[in-house]
Amino acid sequence: MTALTPASEVLLRHSDDFTESRVLFAGDLQDDLPARFETAASRVHTQQFHHWQVLSAQMGEDAQYGLVADASTIGDCNTLVYYWPKNKPEAQFQLMNILSLMPIGSDIFVVGENRSGVRSAEQMLAEFSPLNKIDSARRCGFYHGSLEKQPEFDEHSWWDEYQHEGLNVKTLPGVFSRDGLDTGSKLLLSTLTPHTKGKVLDVGCGAGVLAVSLAKHSPKVRLTLSDVSAPAVEASRATLAANGIEGEVIASNVYSEVNGRFDMIISNPPFHDGLQTSLDAAHQLIRGAIRHLSVGGELRIVANAFLAYPDVLDETFGNHEVIAQTGRFKVYRSVVVRGAKKKR
Repeated sequence: MTALTPASEVLLRHSDDFTESRVLFAGDLQDDLPARFETAASRVHTQQFHHWQVLSAQMGEDAQYGLVADASTIGDCNTLVYYWPKNKPEAQFQLMNILSLMPIGSDIFVVGENRSGVRSAEQMLAEFSPLNKIDSARRCGFYHGSLEKQPEFDEHSWWDEYQHEGLNVKTLPGVFSRDGLDTGSKLLLSTLTPHTKGKVLDVGCGAGVLAVSLAKHSPKVRLTLSDVSAPAVEASRATLAANGIEGEVIASNVYSEVNGRFDMIISNPPFHDGLQTSLDAAHQLIRGAIRHLSVGGELRIVANAFLAYPDVLDETFGNHEVIAQTGRFKVYRSVVVRGAKKKR
């Protein structure tokens, strides 16, 4: 997160307006501008662990990660700068949470790329902080308002759930495939055979449906689930609990907080970070797997068929096979072989 996003470049055009403000930055924070922006005081709240890692390294305790902000997060901030995400329910959850804590009269700024749907901020906040567009550049919109009314916010009312093959899947705004199991994950699930044993790591676990589906027919597996997303971490914990399944769920930037080795790593890796296309997480997943798998252990991932993962799998493991495919998706399997040397 070094190059500035278009949204941050627009914000910089107005930097003189913030030098005496106590600013809370939140939303889709794709760069480190909050750590460098000149203000009277700056704080950050993010639901994305990898963004928190970068910002907390520069801002310390003034950068906070978690599902919801609380009074300690807001502190004495009198200004919100919210980066609009591509997921509207996620934006609504975060804004209702934060605005319920900000003092009346606070300056509210919303910035985002037009393609993210940032225009809908005006309607969403009309009751609480009527917005006016104050700039339009870099294919972004920049809006300002003053907080006139604090919304009511009850975290529990935002939970949702769906059923999958007799399992109860808990979800929250911002969780991948919040409304039901996606096609790629279904294909990956179809390859997981009953009576799987050993330690299994689910990277990018979302709502936890892959892990609980595996545990349903393979009760002897020992599960670890990880995700960068705070909503996903909390949803996975709730999904495990709802189905009486034991497992550890951790916030981790791919393997950053993962310890030990596993017999299998499964994943439906993302290839977007917010609005930006990025294969970084998937490449980290593949290349780092070799250090977190036992000999004979396997990495099993599902991906869009057009993504060029075979070369990275071969460079890392020296092998790969396609064990299931449709017109859109492929499931890849690579195994750690004793004594095998990685291809260069």
